[in-house]
Amino acid sequence: MIIETYAEKEKEIKVSVRTSLRASSIDGSLSTIFSNITGGVLLSSFLIDLGASPFEIGMVASLPMLANLLQPLGALLSNRSHSRHDYGIWIFLPSRLLWLILLIGIILKGTDDNLSSELVYLTLTLVITSNILGAMGSASWMSWLATLVPKKLRGRYYSARSIISNVTGLLCLPIASFIISNWQGGSITGYGLVLSGGIVAGVASLTCQHFMIDINPQKHRTALQVECQSELKKEEEHHQGNLFNNLIAPFQDRNLITFLVYVAFWGFAVNLSTPFFNLYMLENLGVDITWVTLFSSLSSGANMLMLLVWGRLSDRFGNRPLLIFVGIAISFTPLFWLLTGISQVREQLWLYLSIFHLFLGGTWAAIDLGNNNIQIGIAPLEHNATFFAIVSAIAGISSALGATLGGGLAQYAHYEGIFGVFFISAILRLFAVIPLLFVREN
Repeated sequence: MIIETYAEKEKEIKVSVRTSLRASSIDGSLSTIFSNITGGVLLSSFLIDLGASPFEIGMVASLPMLANLLQPLGALLSNRSHSRHDYGIWIFLPSRLLWLILLIGIILKGTDDNLSSELVYLTLTLVITSNILGAMGSASWMSWLATLVPKKLRGRYYSARSIISNVTGLLCLPIASFIISNWQGGSITGYGLVLSGGIVAGVASLTCQHFMIDINPQKHRTALQVECQSELKKEEEHHQGNLFNNLIAPFQDRNLITFLVYVAFWGFAVNLSTPFFNLYMLENLGVDITWVTLFSSLSSGANMLMLLVWGRLSDRFGNRPLLIFVGIAISFTPLFWLLTGISQVREQLWLYLSIFHLFLGGTWAAIDLGNNNIQIGIAPLEHNATFFAIVSAIAGISSALGATLGGGLAQYAHYEGIFGVFFISAILRLFAVIPLLFVREN
């Protein structure tokens, strides 16, 4: 009787975990709609229509990264909550509802054409505010999901979840760009219509979290302490209430420090140029927003197809070799833009950009998956939420610095000199891969 009861309980837990992972995948899909509309190429195109400068476009890319500096604080606060679910709702719901303010601004602009600069500043304010709130909940969400996903299924599950999100993006971006480009009221009003749908999707995604197994960080921490050695347990009990010791704990491991160095250099090198690829296509190459989003969809499609391949390879060979190999390949991608000045390439620009975005999507799938999995693998169990937050904070500040510097250079280079930004980014990306050679993957 006891054996049957135990077997039934174990089966019930497995069913609950599967339900949680399915709900998480749906949540990721709906969140993708929200993030694609309130960021990326659609938001950049909206700001360009408002007359925003390249520096302001760079600020839109850097502000969300800068907000990640608050992730360690969010991790500490979430670790003192009694529910990952409740903490996430209180953080993410306001961050998504804030975009209703921009909708009001777009409606008001319909009655006053002189509000363009005010809308640009309002958008920048909403970007930083919304992302500050999101940053406060990011580490808690990642820790929640890391607890639910079995270790042996990480590569396959995260790749499958990313595929679902990419399929959503693949469908969302072309539809949204078509509506914006062909809306009779103009592209700015069209973006307002699309934004309203994005907000609805963002709020709907949070309802999926009701179907996930909730985690009490306090009880989960106690369970981890029981599994640890007695000395570690005593030390954790002694420092449990000390915020400073919890914050510096990940810095006591040389392997973690090496990984953080990689994160910092890679974030800076990549974002020195990446936020300006779409801007370069829109402004310098004169590519229409519909085509830009179609190229982004091609990239998402390639990302989706390659995720399964990279997921299996990461489970078999590890994430570090994957990141090194693909990281070197991606280091050269900024140089591809240098070829757009060649007359032969200009004649076949659509084919060239299509192949280029297919390559970008396929390779970035490995980077995103590998970075996610390797930090979960090397994170200390007793401080995983804090470590995730520190990684995001360091990536955020370095990426923000890269995007801000790139935006400044693009602003004063008047686009023609932006090739120098792409070249510098390529060189720095190669150097950024070096610290990975010294990271030990658990």
